[in-house]
Amino acid sequence: MTEPAKTSAAPSSRRLRRDTLPDHDVGPIDTLRPESRWRHANLFRNPFGELTRSERADLAVVSVDEIVDAICLRSESHNAIGFRPWFAYQMIGESGRGKTTRMLAIGKKFPSSSYVYLAEDQPCPAIPAAEPLLIDEAQRLPWRVRRRVFAGGVTLVLATHKDLSSALRRAGYSVTTERIGLSLSIEQLAEMLNRRIEASRRDDRSPVPRVRNQDAEELIRRFGTDIRS
Repeated sequence: MTEPAKTSAAPSSRRLRRDTLPDHDVGPIDTLRPESRWRHANLFRNPFGELTRSERADLAVVSVDEIVDAICLRSESHNAIGFRPWFAYQMIGESGRGKTTRMLAIGKKFPSSSYVYLAEDQPCPAIPAAEPLLIDEAQRLPWRVRRRVFAGGVTLVLATHKDLSSALRRAGYSVTTERIGLSLSIEQLAEMLNRRIEASRRDDRSPVPRVRNQDAEELIRRFGTDIRS
């Protein structure tokens, strides 16, 4: 870590705290804890702890242009954007690879969208009518709910651990699949962490620690592409 020399948030020296997505846009968990442990680094919270959904979207270091191009129908004559009916874009990957971050970034682009997170071992929430419909942990959709959703033909963006293309195609969908988390660059990880640090700055007049490329390289060597490790 560099700048300032006497303080360090050194993510490379230990595992970053594993977090889970809150069911709604509440304040970060760390706001409920004493701030003194981060005060010396000019931070008001643990920068690597839980963020709200809106913060995760704002701080995302991902490109969703390919997804946007796939799900959208553009009218050149009216400069309007619609969505492809009976089309699904599914992202497959393990936890901590950036599926949810991409979903939240897409949701920020389209106010007409709705994001649904399916928590493990919890009742399935109501699935709203929206376009596009973004379903996180889509492999957890109960069979009856999944059949009803897939029967509607609405534009879908799915984050899943299981390939759902067979069920989607049986329902009449065209499907594009992207495998998430196969690679992560040193520069990308360093930018992710430094954005979180900057967003947690306590005093704009004082410096905060920075994650160097060497730190990010060590994290990738130890934990691979799992950015929540």
